Amino acid sequence: MALQWVILSYMVAAEAALAILLTIPSPKLLKNRFVSLISLILQPAFFIIPFAGFQLLDIYWKNEHRLMCTSEICTAAERDRYEKSVFKAQRNVILCATACFLYWCIQRVCKYHKEIQSLEEVEKRYKNQ
Repeated sequence: MALQWVILSYMVAAEAALAILLTIPSPKLLKNRFVSLISLILQPAFFIIPFAGFQLLDIYWKNEHRLMCTSEICTAAERDRYEKSVFKAQRNVILCATACFLYWCIQRVCKYHKEIQSLEEVEKRYKNQ
């Protein structure tokens, strides 16, 4: 596995952990602080979207220029190598899509939480008037 796929794998694991921590019920004060911390982390972590997009383009280019091994001339070892590279490409596409999807989910959860927080503040002001 190349270095870029290791980085992407670690980012997906970190995003999954953040998504789980965001959705676990917790006390309001802790949740507010955690959401504000994650919101600050999301801006520099946006690099994952173009990084995953670039990796998808790389997979596409390699798929278009891959030597096909479907004829009777290919040996069993060549056919196995070809199938292994196809499986790796499919795994990497799923990894890129998961990275983008998890980033989007975390971003939306943080945004919804902030909207709920602002609506609660408005409700408090109306109750106090």
